Amino acid sequence: MSGKAAKIKLTDRMFDILTQLTGSRNASAAVVLRARVILLAFEKQANQEIAAHLGLCAKTVGRWRRRWQASFEALCRMQFEETGAAFRRAIVECLSDAPRSGSLGHFTSEQIVELIGIACEHPENSDRPVTTWTGKELADEAQKRQIVDRISASHVNRILREVDLKPHRSQYWCNTTEKDPELFSQQVEVVCQTYLDASQLYHQFNTHTICVDEMTSLQAIERDAASKLPRPGQTAKEEFQYTRHGTVCMTGNWHVVQGQMICPTISETRDNEDFAKHIEQTIATDPEAGWVIIADNLNTHCGEPLVRMIANQLGIDAATLGVTNKHGILKSMASRRAFLSDVSHRIRFVYTPKHSSWLNQIEIIFGIINRRVLRRGNFTSKMDLVDKLKQFVNYFNETIAKPMNWTYTGRPTRNATNDRPRTWRELRQTEKAWKKLALVGTNL
Repeated sequence: MSGKAAKIKLTDRMFDILTQLTGSRNASAAVVLRARVILLAFEKQANQEIAAHLGLCAKTVGRWRRRWQASFEALCRMQFEETGAAFRRAIVECLSDAPRSGSLGHFTSEQIVELIGIACEHPENSDRPVTTWTGKELADEAQKRQIVDRISASHVNRILREVDLKPHRSQYWCNTTEKDPELFSQQVEVVCQTYLDASQLYHQFNTHTICVDEMTSLQAIERDAASKLPRPGQTAKEEFQYTRHGTVCMTGNWHVVQGQMICPTISETRDNEDFAKHIEQTIATDPEAGWVIIADNLNTHCGEPLVRMIANQLGIDAATLGVTNKHGILKSMASRRAFLSDVSHRIRFVYTPKHSSWLNQIEIIFGIINRRVLRRGNFTSKMDLVDKLKQFVNYFNETIAKPMNWTYTGRPTRNATNDRPRTWRELRQTEKAWKKLALVGTNL
């Protein structure tokens, strides 16, 4: 194609990843070569110069410059929305060959739609005592139902790949037990708005926003034999048998603005008194500041000791609190929760909806602790477990922790891939899939 060469733009992250790719031993030779093309083009070298330097033709250099230019806006969005590894994969994909044309064989669009429909059903509906489909079973079922005369498992798998359908994979999700959809939606929006307001409250009004919860039943497990470290060609090995030395509970706080885990407590119990004491110790780190505490609906998170401690912090006379299970603020969980979540208080709680722990940022931190400390840990005693948890919290705060980029508002949103621009390869794949399958949106 004649004309002016496509102008190449790079962000710092793109430049770093492309530079890494040029020295990578894992990336394909083609991807490495194209990364070098983009970097040289970024230095404003002409197509002919780049082609001569890398042993390519100028037409090939121009093609990859145009493809990068077409993908730049989409990649800019991805670098803020994706993890580092996912963003690197996106760049590698942009430097990969275009999807091959190929052929799906002589099947009509109706046959393909019916085959996809089977893959979206539960196998038990077809009298198969399994929980997931395989390509071979789908091929067999399609022939049983006389959708096709004959089709191979590999051909079925190819069709599933074309529509990005993976019946063998699943993800956990957490469904709320709240019966009122409107109330649930309102509660979600309140929690999300609390996250979005946290920075302004902290910097302008000296109000800390923290997420708190307990990580329970942490087992001090000692393997009966030493674990074997990985070697080239061998994965690490852990002894299956172990000895239990008891359990502990860690109550943690995640500071939404600072991006730090602050003032954790580790104990053997987690009753009302334990939680109230934990919150009191947390507030003591900045006693004159405001505190917004995000927690779930566990009964210990609105117990009598907590209400009395918060009332004392706010200078409220304990005599005005009433009597537990009889009258006043202490009468019931609902009345105690209403007092603790009073927006006029300097210290207040924001409660997540029932069975909606995914809204609490501290759960993400607990997942990290589970993967990095507990899953392959070896602890000779409960005290050894406690020490290693404390060491990890310090290490985590110093080297890993950072504020979370919370963008969810609680309102329905379109899929991020629909909102952002597409890379050249995504556009090509979409066009290819529609042409091949001859499907329309209503059939999908």
